[in-house]
Amino acid sequence: MQPNTLLDAILDEAGISHSGLAAHVNQAGRARDLALRYEHTAVARWLKGQRPRGQVPDLICEVLAARLHRSVTLDDIGLGVPGGPAAGSGSTLSGFVERATALWRSDEQQRPHILGALAVTGTPAVMPVWEWENPPEDVDVSRGGRHRVSTTDLDMLRSARAHYEQMYRKTGGIATRARIVGFLNAEAAPLLRGRYTDATGRQLHRATGGLVAVAGICAYDSDAHGLAQRYFHQALRLAKASGDRGLGAYVIALLVNQSLFMREFRQAVAFAEAALRAAGRHITPALAADLYAMQAKAYAHLGDGGSALSCIRRAESAADRIHRRHEPDETGYVQPGLVNVQVAEALLSLGDLVAAREHSTAAVDTPAHDRGRVHRLAVLTQVELRQGEADRAVATAVEMAEQARGMESKRLRDRLWTVRENLVRNGSSGTGEAAALIDGALRVPL
Repeated sequence: MQPNTLLDAILDEAGISHSGLAAHVNQAGRARDLALRYEHTAVARWLKGQRPRGQVPDLICEVLAARLHRSVTLDDIGLGVPGGPAAGSGSTLSGFVERATALWRSDEQQRPHILGALAVTGTPAVMPVWEWENPPEDVDVSRGGRHRVSTTDLDMLRSARAHYEQMYRKTGGIATRARIVGFLNAEAAPLLRGRYTDATGRQLHRATGGLVAVAGICAYDSDAHGLAQRYFHQALRLAKASGDRGLGAYVIALLVNQSLFMREFRQAVAFAEAALRAAGRHITPALAADLYAMQAKAYAHLGDGGSALSCIRRAESAADRIHRRHEPDETGYVQPGLVNVQVAEALLSLGDLVAAREHSTAAVDTPAHDRGRVHRLAVLTQVELRQGEADRAVATAVEMAEQARGMESKRLRDRLWTVRENLVRNGSSGTGEAAALIDGALRVPL
């Protein structure tokens, strides 16, 4: 029996207590000649997943609709037909909003069934991408809530996205995730339920989509892959509602990256192709460069050297066309040197150590934010060890470990561990000292 997070979220929105709901349901029942005697304990059972009997679900909808001054359906309170269309993804945009905000609330409350969810594969993983790519589009995203959404609200959401992205880069996803999820619940959720025109709604869904994508990145960095995937799928739906194809392609790039980590290499290739195909002219050079570079890594893992090299050429060509002033805020992560390190990883998988060394060195020699530099140094260490240059690898590993201090990130921790294992396996003089330094960093619990 799964907790009813939708009912929990809508009770919070309505500002009604468990005892209050029980009393109102009893009162609404009397109008239908029903002798109901519910108390707060019954509501607690409903929130744990028990389904109320008879007409009670309809009574709950009636009570909440009167409280919220809008229609409330069984699907909105998590009591629709199990397995029905709305129970899965929300057949309407308003239904999607209720499910999305319920997830944010459950994440903030650290509900185990949310935090421990596994990432889906196969059709459930592909469908959100397919739905983004194909009709129907949202004809009108306006909403008639109680509070009007202003341009000041939109500016706040955009500023928050930039703020939390920078926090993630400096401190990692574990420390940042709680902050951004708290913001989504306190600030973004009320705005999505507010009052806005279609034009303002497009901007609102775009700004919120950018924030939700960063929340997904932080969940991914925290090793909560099922949760991260759900955030990415939410961001993709918000991108569709905004009408911004470029934002959708950016979110798919995040799904491509997660697919690579999960070793779903064919899925990574297919998702990247979908983004490039569907976004078309809305794909900026920075995003195209990243998508092609990640495709190259996927093809390299699949042993398809020809396709990998073709994607590398396309990635490098796109990188040459990047003009930062013409790029959206979301593609700011595609900094100079990023394509180099992606290409170096692909070439390393293909066994071309000389070219991998050239690209990884170029990446390290190019300025990057703290997090990006750790990744670049980790790749260079791996290349140097493969080339038998243990002394250089030790120096690079030491710099990497120092750079990673203060960051709380499962992904960076994985990289540190991989470098440590490679150093120990090499067994050359000096590698033990570097391994011990990394051990010190790994000893601090996250």
